[in-house]
Amino acid sequence: MLSTNEKISELIELNEELENYFSNTIIPQLFVDANLRLRKFTPPAMKQFTLKEEFIGKPFEEFIDNFRYPTIIENISAVIESGEILEKEIQTTDMKWYQMNILPYHIKSKNITNGVIVTFVDITLRIRDLKEQEKMIAEHELLLDTIAHDIQNPINCLGLSIELIKRLSNEQMEKFPRLLNNLEGSLENMKDVVNGLSETRFSRNTYNATDELIDLENIIEDVRLTLSFQILERNAKITLELHDTQLYFARRKLRSALFNLINNAIKYTPLDKTPEIIITSKVEHEDFIICVKDNGIGISEEHQETIFKKFERLNPDIEGTGVGLYLINSIVTSAGGSVTVSSEVGKGSSFEIKLKDALKQPQS
Repeated sequence: MLSTNEKISELIELNEELENYFSNTIIPQLFVDANLRLRKFTPPAMKQFTLKEEFIGKPFEEFIDNFRYPTIIENISAVIESGEILEKEIQTTDMKWYQMNILPYHIKSKNITNGVIVTFVDITLRIRDLKEQEKMIAEHELLLDTIAHDIQNPINCLGLSIELIKRLSNEQMEKFPRLLNNLEGSLENMKDVVNGLSETRFSRNTYNATDELIDLENIIEDVRLTLSFQILERNAKITLELHDTQLYFARRKLRSALFNLINNAIKYTPLDKTPEIIITSKVEHEDFIICVKDNGIGISEEHQETIFKKFERLNPDIEGTGVGLYLINSIVTSAGGSVTVSSEVGKGSSFEIKLKDALKQPQS
């Protein structure tokens, strides 16, 4: 049995080992007792959270702001109460990320938790890398979806034009030049899509669509030319009410969004009705707002909640992939904007695209 002096000596030795451990640990660590008072901290914790020696023994809440994580006391209290380890990724108010582990400090002889040891591992760079990877994957998926969707229209137009040429009689040959123009236009559109893919392939494999100063009216005219066959076939009427036209955005992305909205407006208008499309634009509270309104079949309220999901089809009887509205939403939301729809069955739909910071010149 140990004497009193030997017990004291052993406690001093254990305390020195603990002091040595905390002094030489290369990661930020704290020891907080069951009364939520700070008892020890490592030098990296002192540096990371601007701790001072005079903080030792004081209530943790007196310097909670140093940790820039408001719920840390709640997390510590939960571990003391439950005796269970808590591991979580946290973001502090200075936008840094940490892997925070809170381990209960057990006294086995008394079967109590007498405090916790809190460890912080800075994972900011790792989180940033993960977010960049997620962004890259999302951009790749968006690129592939856009290419697959954009190339479908000229392919359909090619097929339809070829079929019409086959049916031409000698008396109908005056239509041949127009059909030939449709064939050439479709081929040019396909070339644009393929060239866009090639440019992306040699740009570090990313969807490198950079923001530039563009004119909305020019983008709409480009879409009109692409959809000329459908517009002529349905005698579609497109009215422009553009109050503001210049904005900073990725040309290809905005073109793709408007192409899908105008194409849908024509496609989802009943055959016994002339498609009427009104496109408006304005600047409101520094947001650039584009609205595309049609007189088509409309969208029921229940479907308005799901139309922006991938492969969601408005009408299975009308040809399509269910990707168009999903692409529009992905393009706009990835740029920090939003897409909303207002519609009534049988009375048409109105899609509003709100682009954030589209009036600010992007930094080079």
